[in-house]
Amino acid sequence: MTARVLVVDDLRPNVKLLEAKLTSEYFDVITASDGAEALERIRDSQPDIVLLDVMMPGMDGFEVCRRIKSDSSMMHIPVVMITALSDAADRVRGLEAGADDFLTKPVNDVAMFARVRSLVRLKMLTDEWRLREETSGQFGVLRDEQPLYEVNARRADVLVLDDNEIDSAKVAATLEQDEDAVTEVSSVEDATAHLRAARFDLVIVNLRLDRQDALRFCGQMRANDATRYTPILVVAEEDDTERLAKGLDLGINDYLIKPIDRQELLARTRTQIRRQRYQERLRDNYERSLAMALTDSLTGLYNRRYLTAHMNSLIGRMRDSGKPLAVLMFDIDYFKQINDTHGHGVGDDVLVELSRRVVHNVRSVDTVARFGGEEFLVLMPDTEEALASTVAERLRVSVAREPFQGRDADAQALEITISVGVAMFDGATDSVESIIKKADDALYEAKRSGRNKAVGWQPEGFTTLGAGDART
Repeated sequence: MTARVLVVDDLRPNVKLLEAKLTSEYFDVITASDGAEALERIRDSQPDIVLLDVMMPGMDGFEVCRRIKSDSSMMHIPVVMITALSDAADRVRGLEAGADDFLTKPVNDVAMFARVRSLVRLKMLTDEWRLREETSGQFGVLRDEQPLYEVNARRADVLVLDDNEIDSAKVAATLEQDEDAVTEVSSVEDATAHLRAARFDLVIVNLRLDRQDALRFCGQMRANDATRYTPILVVAEEDDTERLAKGLDLGINDYLIKPIDRQELLARTRTQIRRQRYQERLRDNYERSLAMALTDSLTGLYNRRYLTAHMNSLIGRMRDSGKPLAVLMFDIDYFKQINDTHGHGVGDDVLVELSRRVVHNVRSVDTVARFGGEEFLVLMPDTEEALASTVAERLRVSVAREPFQGRDADAQALEITISVGVAMFDGATDSVESIIKKADDALYEAKRSGRNKAVGWQPEGFTTLGAGDART
C-alpha cells in the first residue's frame, strides 16, 4: 500500500529516522518542522496521514491536531501523535483533541507500520464516500456538511465480547457515562448471533479470549457485508504487539492496552463511534441524493434523467446483440380536468396509483419511468412486437377497468383511462431520440383518434392494438 505520510517534528534527527523507516516500507514521505508549516503542507500536499510530535515550540501537537480536525478541508486526514509522554492523561488529551492514535516513544516499528496502513485504508474509504457525496451535489442535491468533531458520539449500541466478567463489567459501567446501550457476551458464538440480529455502532473485543480465537472473529466480521464497516476496538495486553499488528491488518480500528483507563476507553470509544456515524451519514446522504437525482419524488419511479442515461447504454447493447427492444409511452386522458375539478392532491394520488398498477403489469427487467407530468415510458428489452402489444393493451385495460380512489375515502372513485403508444427499436437507424419520437407519435395518434387506445407505430402507418369506450 502506497500513501503520502506527513512527518511533523522540530528535531531533525527524529524526522530523518522516521522518514527512513517509512520510505523503506514504500511510503511517500513529506516533512514539516513546526505546527504552522505542518498546516501549510497539509493544505498544499493533502497527505493521507499525519505523524505528529507533541512537544514542539510555539504551537504544540495538541493545538495542531485541534486545528486539523476543526477544518472541514482536512478533518478527515488521520492524525497519529508520537511523543515521549506515556501518562494516560496525555493520551486522553491527544484523543480528545481529535487524534486517531497516540504512540509512545520509542515507537515499535511493527505497531507503527500496521497503524499507518490501517488508518490509510480508513481514509481511502472515507475519501470515496466524500467524493460520492460531492458528486451528488452536482445533481443539485443539498449536502449535509456537519464536521466530524460535531457528530454526536453518545447513546450508541455497543457489543462487548469478553469472557472476563470483571473487565466486561468495567467496560459496561464506563460506557454508561455516555448513556450507551451495552450488550455483554462471553463467547464468539453469542457475539455472532447478536450481530446477526441487531446493528451495533461499535464492537469491543478482548484479544485474549480463553480457548477462542478473537482475531478470527474480527476477520469474520470484516468478511461479512452486514458488519464490514462496524468499528472494532480491541482490548490487549502490553506484550500483544505482534497480534495487534495482525489485527490492524485484518481490519480492527483501534486498540486499548490493559490496565484499562476509563477516560482513555471513553475517548477511544467516542472517536470510533463519531467516525462511524460520520461515514454512515456520508453513505446515507449519497444514497438519498442518488435516489433524489434519479427517481421521481412523487411516484418513486425513475425520472427522465435516469431514463435517458439508461437508454443510451441499453440501445447500445440491443444493437450489438441484435435483440429486440420495445418502448411504450402513455399518459392519462384528460388529466388537466382531474386537477381542475378535484385538485392537485387528487391528481397526485392518481399518478401514484397509476405508477403502482404499471409496475404490477410489467416484468422486473422492464424499466418504468415518469417522463414528465402525466406522461410515462416503459423500456422492454428482449421483447418482440407481439408481446409489447399485449402488454400495452393489458395495461390500458387494467387502468380503465378499476376506478381510482383518491385520498378521501368518502369521495366518489374516479374513472381513469390512458392512451398508449408502442414502438420497436430499429438497430440500424434508431437513436434514443428517434425511438422516443416513434412512441410519442403513436401516443399522439391514440389521443387524436379518440383516447383510451393502444396504438403501434409502423413504417407504413399506425396500428390500433386495442381500444375502449372514449370518455367525453
